[in-house]
Amino acid sequence: MKKDWRWTKSLPLASRLLFSHLVVMIVGVFSLVIISKISSPRFFVLHLERLENEGLNLIDIRAELVQGFETAWRRSTIWSVIVGTTAAGGLSYWVSRRIMQGLTDMEQITRQFAAGNFEARLPMSDIPEINQLGASFNRMANSLEGVEARRRELIGDMTHELRTPLTVVRGYLEQLADEEIEPSPEIYRRLAKETKRLERLVNDLQELSKAEAGYLAINIQRVNLRPLLDSLVEKFTDQLLEDGPVLRLECPSPMPLVLADLDRTEQILVNLLGNAIRYTAQGAITLRVWTESSRLWIAVMDTGIGIAPQDLPHVFERFWRADSSRARQSGGTGIGLTISQRLVELQGGEIQVESKQGLGSTFKFSLPLA
Repeated sequence: MKKDWRWTKSLPLASRLLFSHLVVMIVGVFSLVIISKISSPRFFVLHLERLENEGLNLIDIRAELVQGFETAWRRSTIWSVIVGTTAAGGLSYWVSRRIMQGLTDMEQITRQFAAGNFEARLPMSDIPEINQLGASFNRMANSLEGVEARRRELIGDMTHELRTPLTVVRGYLEQLADEEIEPSPEIYRRLAKETKRLERLVNDLQELSKAEAGYLAINIQRVNLRPLLDSLVEKFTDQLLEDGPVLRLECPSPMPLVLADLDRTEQILVNLLGNAIRYTAQGAITLRVWTESSRLWIAVMDTGIGIAPQDLPHVFERFWRADSSRARQSGGTGIGLTISQRLVELQGGEIQVESKQGLGSTFKFSLPLA
């Protein structure tokens, strides 16, 4: 029996759907015919007997009535089978085509995706299940399109960022090889500075890649951030010049516990404080802490050069700088804020920025209270 039905597995899905519908229809028709053939004459004879009991004389014509009934039944059954089979077969074919249309469209779209066309989408379907599958497929398509766009952007950004230090290193090496300049400690220091920049860029890219892919290890614990804040203020105060900005800490005492990764939170604060010091020549840098709506907010506020309004929406984009030349001179890689944003999100918080050009900037992020 299994061998007899094995050939159906090689048929296309549309043919198998149609075949299954026809099998169900044929079983139903044969069941109707057989049951009607057995029961209908018997019920008709019982009806005639009831009429005779009521006083009608049907003995002489009973045989003709039964024969006429069977003839009419056979004719009506034949026409019913023909019409029903035609209607059921046509309906089965139409339903199979409708079901297969969505799957056929999906196959065509996947072929387009394989060819590099990530803008193709599945149309809406009248069948709820196919429509749900299509909606899920389109969401996946949107995600893949975004991944591909970010991949292309990342390659372009990396090429742009790596070109500058590589050009500087190659220029010095070519001049040294052609004896156009004399070797000196200053030349070697410049080469070392550019190679360190390359190393820092590669490390930041690796960190960003792990963060965006969700592979970055996050160890959430109940922690008190006050010791970390005190140590960071002390560390960065030692780096400030006498005529530079003043670094101060404003936080409640005692501080509530938060659910956070202490090392990743330190990485965020080091990045934000480093940026504030880099772009604040004088005035004050304030590290402020407060609680609001079951969250602990930490803000780094400076009185530096600020950010233009048109640039604010882009500050968390990787490799973006309002002034690229200034950032390169100061050693920034352009992805520190992008990494910080992802680290905050992985800890269940959010990060925001407020700034007025010439008046300073405020970067603040939240962490859930324990």
